[in-house]
Amino acid sequence: MRTLCSSTLIGEFFVIGFAGLVAMKQPDLSMGTVWIVCGVAMAVCVLLCGMLSRPGALAVGWALQAGLVAGGFVVGTMFFLGVIFAGLWWASIHYGRKVDEIRARNAPQAT
Repeated sequence: MRTLCSSTLIGEFFVIGFAGLVAMKQPDLSMGTVWIVCGVAMAVCVLLCGMLSRPGALAVGWALQAGLVAGGFVVGTMFFLGVIFAGLWWASIHYGRKVDEIRARNAPQAT
């Protein structure tokens, strides 16, 4: 599960960075605000990659997905991309757990 979720988070890292570039061009937003918000979100993506095995990490990931969708109020395309990445996040968790179960079943038994 960690591999799939980490891959999704790294993809989000880049999408958030590019969305920041687009949001920076809007006249009613200050560049500092845009990069503080985007920088924090990008840092959460990277830090969360290393913390996926800890309790609550998946909930933080879901909060990040909600934030990505909410980014659509600033950059309209983020509604679409946020929903896509939320679906990828769900799939990473769902299928990642199945893969982990199969690996655990097929692992050699320690005697």
